[in-house]
Amino acid sequence: MPEAPDPTAPHTPTPVPEPRPAPDEDGRVLLPVAEPRRVRAAVVELAGEHRGAAWGGVAVLVGATVVGLLAAPVLGRIIDLVAAGEPAGAVTGPVVALVVIALVQAAATAVGVSLVARAGEGMLALLRERFVERALALPLARVEKAGSGDLTSRVTGDVTVVTEVVREAVPALIRAVLTIVLTLAALAVLDWRFLIVALVAVPLQIVTLRWYTRRAAPLYAAQRVASGALQQQMLGTVGGAPTVRAFGLADRHVGLVADRSHASVDLALRGVRLVTTFFSRLNVAEFAGLTAVLVTAYFLVGRDAISIGTASAAALYFHSLFTPVNVALGLADDAQTATAGLARLVGVADLETGDEARPEPSDEPVIRVREASYAYRPDRPVLHGVDLDVAPGERVALVGSSGAGKTTLARLVAGVHPPGGGAVTVGGPSALVSQEVHVFAGPLAEDLRLARPNADEDALWAALEQVGADGWARALPEGLDTVVGDDAHRLTAAQAQQLALARLVLADPRVVVLDEATAEAGSSGARALEASADAAVRGRTSLVVAHRLTQAASADRVVVLDEGRVVETGTHDDLLRQGGRYAALWRAWSDHRP
Repeated sequence: MPEAPDPTAPHTPTPVPEPRPAPDEDGRVLLPVAEPRRVRAAVVELAGEHRGAAWGGVAVLVGATVVGLLAAPVLGRIIDLVAAGEPAGAVTGPVVALVVIALVQAAATAVGVSLVARAGEGMLALLRERFVERALALPLARVEKAGSGDLTSRVTGDVTVVTEVVREAVPALIRAVLTIVLTLAALAVLDWRFLIVALVAVPLQIVTLRWYTRRAAPLYAAQRVASGALQQQMLGTVGGAPTVRAFGLADRHVGLVADRSHASVDLALRGVRLVTTFFSRLNVAEFAGLTAVLVTAYFLVGRDAISIGTASAAALYFHSLFTPVNVALGLADDAQTATAGLARLVGVADLETGDEARPEPSDEPVIRVREASYAYRPDRPVLHGVDLDVAPGERVALVGSSGAGKTTLARLVAGVHPPGGGAVTVGGPSALVSQEVHVFAGPLAEDLRLARPNADEDALWAALEQVGADGWARALPEGLDTVVGDDAHRLTAAQAQQLALARLVLADPRVVVLDEATAEAGSSGARALEASADAAVRGRTSLVVAHRLTQAASADRVVVLDEGRVVETGTHDDLLRQGGRYAALWRAWSDHRP
């Protein structure tokens, strides 16, 4: 699949420092997590375009809460009427008032929540756009260092958590806070002493909340990291299943998955215990506050300072605080989880992608490698001072035993990795097609148009025909409109590879890197897929990592690598006559090829 062009960085009002990368216990350099201060600033930035809806929603919710608070004194009035022995008709007015209060409060609450939710969804959409834009622009080397599970868990788990909080928790929290503030004000209106004693619960709640937040923040952050590690291990195990089985590593990999699963479960159980203890302590604060209000009401009624109805209204007010207080403090649990997820999303959204991992353009469509070296780990160099020139329109095949450095050199040329030493320059747009291709879910035509969005059907069919894929494509139930992907019409490995080559044709890059792009076809389809690859790169400057030596035989030039160094270079026939490393590889391959 061709590399995407450099995206335009999303607008931010002020430059922000790149977040710190998080180290991993397995040595992976995880993608960064934003600092709390940066997360708060990002929320303010995202809210900027939606302030009107947010403040309008808050204003309507304030009105709804005020109307709802009128219910308690109306109920107190009914109690006073009954206590005074008034006739039944005297309570008709208050009862009607309660019905009106309920209807108005419900309508206003619905409108307010809708406005707040609209603002939240807008903020969330903007965050997703920035995250995806940055994620797509990240150098593949950076993603590989972090492990695909790290990025995948952010795209799935973290986005889901933040979405749920924005859609459900934020409106509920706003309503709860408004209810608490206005109810305390209403208690003060009834009698200032009720407000004083109601605050007895506050110190207990504050202590409980501080106890909880100190433990919750690191716990939920650890849960997100553990989730990413588990996902990474499962992706690696399932994706490399053939290799795992071939080397008899199934038990070891199952053990690794089990270990990471147990770690994730242990953290989840710690979270459950933490939340259970949290709410138990909150119940103690509630009972202490309600007791104080009832005792105060008892003495005030006894001294005729207030009526029974007023005392009842005060008790109802305080009891009505139980739910919003629990909601507000309980949402601290969701807030901690969402904050951890949001920090991981903002960490990626703030990344400066830069151009350090992309080849520098030159005036001609030519590949130049000078003294290039590279090491995945400092103590294990893979390439050592490699020199290579590829002329315009030339097709060069990279050959060597496993571990010789072929794929690493190809990835340096494609811009996946920056060279650790030396220089790599590529003239003109470049594209990389590897054996790991992806079929995007959706119509086949849209999958092809990823490479050229404005391509018409004639261009799509021409690209498929060029790589020999038009036969099976025309046989699809709905042709180009057939929905392909894992949950729809599944393509074979060879068909998926031809689809990637067709996208390459549509993108029309001047320089192409094929990294064992025919390896997944198997012996039966290898020749057909090699013909597809040959057709796709015809007329382009290309570097081919040869999975089958027939690809080397048809190349303009063969470059042989051994232990990260170029040991031979020449045409297929010349190298066979020399009887060196390439000739030995050719003999060994010819004796065992299907």
